[in-house]
Amino acid sequence: MSSSPTLIFMVIFFLESLAAMLQNGFMVTVLGREWVRRRTLPAGDMIVASLAASRFCLHGVAILNNLLIFFGFYFVRDYYNTLWHFVNTLTLWLTAWLAVFYCVKVAVFSHPVFFWLKWRISRLVPRLLLGSLVLVGLTVISSAIVTGILKQMIASKSSQGNSTWAERVQAFYRSFHLFDVMLMWSVPFLLFLVSMLLLVFSLCRHLGLMRNYRQDPCDPSTRVHTMALKSLVFFLVFYTSYFLSLVVVATEITNFQSHWYWAWEVVTYASICLHSSMLVLSSPKLRKVLMTRLWKALDKG
Repeated sequence: MSSSPTLIFMVIFFLESLAAMLQNGFMVTVLGREWVRRRTLPAGDMIVASLAASRFCLHGVAILNNLLIFFGFYFVRDYYNTLWHFVNTLTLWLTAWLAVFYCVKVAVFSHPVFFWLKWRISRLVPRLLLGSLVLVGLTVISSAIVTGILKQMIASKSSQGNSTWAERVQAFYRSFHLFDVMLMWSVPFLLFLVSMLLLVFSLCRHLGLMRNYRQDPCDPSTRVHTMALKSLVFFLVFYTSYFLSLVVVATEITNFQSHWYWAWEVVTYASICLHSSMLVLSSPKLRKVLMTRLWKALDKG
């Protein structure tokens, strides 16, 4: 029987997940319609639309996955775990590409490679999105195949009474699974951190130049740097907490019945929900549609 704190955190988790699904569904609807109508979309909006779609699926899969495991439906756990890992990994990659896009567009460096990226990043975005989808799909499928083979070997040796060999395969399976998921999640996480550090360095250097030349520190370039930096600082907090929550799940530090697990889920998915709200409010296009719909709803009320 679950304790009261566990039930409270579960209810909060499900409510904020539903709210996040509404937000991301709104972004997908608005940007998706424009994408279909104009047959094109700005590179930044393209990443945001893809990220919103993946987060919508992420929240849906997280709700279903947690419910199935909480109520003991372990026989379907492997199928949904594969889907959960796919959506999670794709979300991490899309989040990293959004950070890279911000960094390339806002930061200022004199290196030729950076100039080339700044000129080509908008054209590269569709390829990056498609490449991430293919890479994540192939990685998750290959991982699921290896996991299935190892589990069959464990079950076969266990049925034959060879418990020692089965325990060794089980230990290898746990090590393989942990290494696999950490590799898939760490690469986009490091890509995000590099983008963040480059943007911080660019802002600090720009502010130093403004002070040296005694120019206005609130010029448009500085404001752009500062706004992007504030967004990415919150982005970093969300991304780090989300990455750590995935590590907690992968290492099985806590069980699904523990209220600490559900408290961590609440904090993590609250960060995702808040960042989705931030994306809506920072986009003039999305903000305009949202305000228009709110005014229409108020008029009808």
